[in-house]
Amino acid sequence: MTTDSGHDRKALVVEDDEDIRSLIEFTLSTQGFTVTTVESGLAGVEAVSEVQPDLITLDIGLPGIDGIEACRRIRLISDAYVVMITSRDDEIDRLLGLETGADDFIAKPFSARELKARVNAMFRRPRTAGSSNGTAPNGADEASLDDGHEILEHSGLRVDVDGRRAFRDGDELVLTRTEFDLLAELMRAPARVWSRESLLRSVWGTEWASDTHLVEVHIGNLRRKLGETKGSVRYIRTVRGVGYRMELPA
Repeated sequence: MTTDSGHDRKALVVEDDEDIRSLIEFTLSTQGFTVTTVESGLAGVEAVSEVQPDLITLDIGLPGIDGIEACRRIRLISDAYVVMITSRDDEIDRLLGLETGADDFIAKPFSARELKARVNAMFRRPRTAGSSNGTAPNGADEASLDDGHEILEHSGLRVDVDGRRAFRDGDELVLTRTEFDLLAELMRAPARVWSRESLLRSVWGTEWASDTHLVEVHIGNLRRKLGETKGSVRYIRTVRGVGYRMELPA
């Protein structure tokens, strides 16, 4: 394990390839991160509790437990931004990585410029705790939401944007940061049809068209947490060939 000190934000790099590990460490250090590096999935999970990072880069093909399993375990103890890194072309690996709670992925080979752009985009999004991971109580009292917060309501959903808490029929939802941001964005303009590209710009801060499947995967995860199935749409409707909008009341 190596550590670079002297900065406010902390990053954990979990990567067994020395060259890539060095590239990520150097790139993040130049962005003001204190960088800790480890070489295996288990070491990464253990380091999370010690380091308390703001950002984690996590290779999928790690020795011991792979990056997908490491991400699942990390999500139980941390709401840090997680970027999955893969050299595999198999789309299933990328989708599985996102379903564990990863915020983004980067395919090898990648440049320092691309990594910087993605990290900067993520850190432009709010990091306030509240709707990320962990256990949320059922039957939460909606009246306890602080006055003055931006509150969005739609068909039994209630979102406290500033407090980053979301409720469905009075029960608090356990959402990742990305899922929360997508839900809030959709609910701000429920009649609008959002293209995948427009959601990329609004939520991820990127216009890379090749990343539109990021939106699809996170929307799918959000729908499951909202209790939707393929045959039952209550909240989010797919507009074929365009994108998504909130389901309008009958």
